[in-house]
Amino acid sequence: MELSPISTCTGFHHIHPRPTPLSFPLTPRVSTTTTSGSGRGSQRSSAAAAAAASTPTPTPTLVDISCNDPQNGCAVDAQRRHSKPYLARKNAILQVQQSPHLDSALQRFGGVLKVQDLNVILRNFGQQSRWQDLSQLFDWMQQHSKISASSYSSYIKFTGTSLNPAKALEIYNSISDESTKNNVFICNSVLRCLVRNGKFDSSMKLFRKMKHNGLIPDAITYSTLLAGCMKVKDGYSKALDLVQELNYNGLQMDSVMYGTLLAVCASNNRCEEAQSYFNQMKDEGHSPNIYHYSSLLNAYASGGNYKKAEELVQDMKSSGLVPNKVMLTTQLKVYVRGRLFEKSRDLLVELDTLGFAKDEMPYCLLMDGLAKTGCIDEARSVFNEMKEKCVKPGGYSYSIMISSFCRGGLFEEAKELAEEFEAKYDKYDVAISNAILCAYCRAGEMESVMRTMRKMDELAISPDYNTFHILIKYFCKEKLYMLAYQTMEDMHRKGHQPAEK
Repeated sequence: MELSPISTCTGFHHIHPRPTPLSFPLTPRVSTTTTSGSGRGSQRSSAAAAAAASTPTPTPTLVDISCNDPQNGCAVDAQRRHSKPYLARKNAILQVQQSPHLDSALQRFGGVLKVQDLNVILRNFGQQSRWQDLSQLFDWMQQHSKISASSYSSYIKFTGTSLNPAKALEIYNSISDESTKNNVFICNSVLRCLVRNGKFDSSMKLFRKMKHNGLIPDAITYSTLLAGCMKVKDGYSKALDLVQELNYNGLQMDSVMYGTLLAVCASNNRCEEAQSYFNQMKDEGHSPNIYHYSSLLNAYASGGNYKKAEELVQDMKSSGLVPNKVMLTTQLKVYVRGRLFEKSRDLLVELDTLGFAKDEMPYCLLMDGLAKTGCIDEARSVFNEMKEKCVKPGGYSYSIMISSFCRGGLFEEAKELAEEFEAKYDKYDVAISNAILCAYCRAGEMESVMRTMRKMDELAISPDYNTFHILIKYFCKEKLYMLAYQTMEDMHRKGHQPAEK
């Protein structure tokens, strides 16, 4: 057996045993029911809970073992111990996995393969991101009635990975058997797919429907939904509702759930609540890891509470943990939010010394803080230092500097930096596009404005509220009222409302 990390939506890792890629299934084992104990004594440990529930129960495997110890009389060729049907199935799995023509391979070997064998191939295709083969094999399994709950769970999981939530829902809704449809592994896979793809409201609506139809949620169900609360409006109150429900159902918070809840608190500026949950987690016997500390530190960053941040980092070091890149970068954010720019510079030097400043993010945090407090020259200095150290700048650093030049009335410098970015890079997003538009609009460069708009269309970059606001303001300034009106109509169609002035 090998050990593989199972990652949740929040970045926490469990160690989950799985068969080696060439292992061969003996019999299928898919659980369609779940039980939950009440009280602490009946609870699984957090690692075991996540490993058991985040994926279907691993199919038992038959492993070839050659024992060549002459003292025990075990010098036996493993191949002789296997029956011909076994060897035929094993060969069929390899042939199908390696065949460039899946149709013909299934036609030749499909009759030999059992459901659990096909599930092995299905997972292999998913792990290799062979999405077309994955869908083709699953369709074949459905057509030939060689399918199980594990098949559905694995397929839905991988469609979520390939960013296709609509397909996952289609497959789930096509399940006719009630017990299969209420299988907690399948339900968790569907919910995780929706959350992963930013469909939190849809996931909650489906969750309520699943419970009405007979789903018994487990710890991973709630952990998955909690992760979705991080990026939605009123995420903290929605997370509290889920925590209350899981407690009512006799489930207990584990370290993964606490980590997710801390991250929710941080994203909703709930610093005191984050501290309370952190203490509660320790009181219940859970040892905080680097992710718990990082999430709490991120909560402190929202208010720039550098004193508590420094105490937390010291507490973490005392517990034997070493701050990693994420932790130190978050601490840098705390200093920047607290406008402690000297401490920020010192920490940036430390990050650079440790090899943690090879991308633009630490520099961007400091540049952004300096620029927003009017320290444009200092921000420019950090930007130039980043380029001198051969840190590859991206759209974020350029958008910070272009925007700061525009705010400071340095329109010519903003235009020059926008032109520099366009000449050197071809990776655009809405943030850098808005910054470039703003620079050209402020400089009165109509041709460049139109070119940037065409670029956004070509790259399918969807305009946001800021895009429309920049353009409407510019067209009105240039007395291009028809263009301004048409842009406002587009803004309405996109669901944005212009600010009244």
